[in-house]
Amino acid sequence: MSPPTSPPTGLPPTFVPGFHDEAAVRAMRYNPLGETGLYVSHLGCGGGVLSSLYGRFTEEECIATIREAIRQGVNYIDTAPWYGQGRSEDILGKALKEVPRQAYYIGTKVGRYELDPRRMFDFSASKTRQSIEKSLKLLQLDYVDILQVHDVEFAPDPEMLINETLPVVKEAVEAGKARFIGITGYPVSALKDIVARSKDIRISTVLSYCRDTLVDSTLQEYMPFFKSQGVELGKLAVYHALTREGQATHIVGANCREVLRLNLRTLREGLTEAEQQVLEHVKDRFFADLKVRHWEGKELREREAILKELAEKEKLEGKS
Repeated sequence: MSPPTSPPTGLPPTFVPGFHDEAAVRAMRYNPLGETGLYVSHLGCGGGVLSSLYGRFTEEECIATIREAIRQGVNYIDTAPWYGQGRSEDILGKALKEVPRQAYYIGTKVGRYELDPRRMFDFSASKTRQSIEKSLKLLQLDYVDILQVHDVEFAPDPEMLINETLPVVKEAVEAGKARFIGITGYPVSALKDIVARSKDIRISTVLSYCRDTLVDSTLQEYMPFFKSQGVELGKLAVYHALTREGQATHIVGANCREVLRLNLRTLREGLTEAEQQVLEHVKDRFFADLKVRHWEGKELREREAILKELAEKEKLEGKS
């Protein structure tokens, strides 16, 4: 039997009378997030757009968009120190000051930080502890709902994740600074490996991206494994992903209300007949014969090449 798509009461535990648009909340689909007991909105709010990664934006419009999203029933927010090197968390902290804490779930991350390739990733225990405290300060929160290890495929040694990063994340949960532990990354096989190897630390959520889209359906191959482990995924997508089954939430960034409202209409109303015809045409015309449907390994190779180039440059400068 399929899991319920809405809380038994019809309204999620995050519903706050007087704050929410009740009709919008009732129109939203909510899914159980693995075995966490959380019911998350089918459409989530991605914090990556609150950074220069996605072009120019105004802080005021971002804050208004976040607050409107929550009032409309979006109850899961995803962010990370990497998004604008703290900028995303800072903006969210300002936006959430005027929002009841009951009204949302929020997840942040550890492990990925600086633009400098040499300092971009740090999965050490000391850096993880420092990162958790900084994130809570920027978000102006006592705790986050999900604390995730960011892009696990970039760890120099998977054993560091098992022996340093995850134990510190577990400490944070035990100290009341987070409720659940998650991991994120692009290669689904790497996520599976960490879940399988982390026997003493319960990983409750797995977040991947661009893995159940028109161009790449790799995620579907791994869904039975994650289901058997009591793990759910949230991933970045729009209509195509919103109509797929298995994931609890689909995190879509919006740094203006126009985009937010378009996403909500897509979720609630779907496509027109004409749009559906175009979608089927695009699938057949552009995606049906694709041989490679992902970029797995590309970012790792590019990072290794950059680090090698920097090392060689420093070596030459040292000789001159």
